[in-house]
This record gives sequence, structure tokens and C-alpha cells, in this order.
Amino acid sequence: METNKILSSLCYFSIFFAPFLLPIIVYFVAKDQQIKSHSKRALFSHILPFLTIIILGAISIFTFNTMGDGVSYTIIGGFILVCIVNLVVFIWNIVQGIKVLIG
Repeated sequence: METNKILSSLCYFSIFFAPFLLPIIVYFVAKDQQIKSHSKRALFSHILPFLTIIILGAISIFTFNTMGDGVSYTIIGGFILVCIVNLVVFIWNIVQGIKVLIG
């Protein structure tokens, strides 16, 4: 197996062991543009779940200060939406890592 494929797939699989660190290191160390492209995509997909949590927190604070009864429904709905997005991103990382290894 080629080293390029392994490094590119490890960037996606790093969601299990080093979500931010490995894609950043690979991006700055690798000279191949394809590896850099995969490491950027992997890094963005590792950052996306944290962004959704921050957005949910901001929305929860805003709705808590402005609404009365609808707060719990908004927070619960937002929590469910964040869980779905994070699960999809997690599965997407696994699929992309396998695609890179196979393809």
C-alpha cells in the first residue's frame, strides 16, 4: 500500500485518537498536494462537531434569555440536531478513510 494513501486515511481515522493534532501535522509536513487536501478535509470534519456544540450553546443562551416555555423544546431539538450532525460527521470520517485506502 502506498504511503500517501495510508497518511491520507490516517487523517480521517484520527478522529479516534488525535482529532486535531494529526491532520495539522500531516498538512505541514507532507509535500504531496493530495495528502494536504485530505488533511484539510479531515481537519474541517474534526472541527465541525465542536462548532455545532458552540452554536447550540449560543442558541440556548439566546433563547433562554428571550423565551419562556419554548426554551426546553428549543434546547432539546438543538441537542438532537447536534447529535445527528456529529454522528453523520463521525461516520463520514470512517467512510472517507476506507475510501482512500481502497481507492
